[in-house]
Amino acid sequence: MISINKIKGKMQKPLTELVKEHDLPIGIFPRDATNYEFDEETRKLVVYIPQVCEVTCYLEKGRVSEIEGMKTKVLVWVKVTTISHLV
Repeated sequence: MISINKIKGKMQKPLTELVKEHDLPIGIFPRDATNYEFDEETRKLVVYIPQVCEVTCYLEKGRVSEIEGMKTKVLVWVKVTTISHLV
């Protein structure tokens, strides 16, 4: 799928490639999360997941921080705020 950066109006690389460049696992977002907006200056990433939600976060090397819109179920649903990839 071809994705266009709405901020700069240029074609974007696949989301999995962007995530790999930041030393994060490619499975951090669902496979159907292909549309996104990434502002290289602020590092802000907005990922659109069809029919589910929109995830907003900041992307750094080996870390996703200030996450909004992502939850996971342990025994109850908990809000995910930061994900770090330790090497």
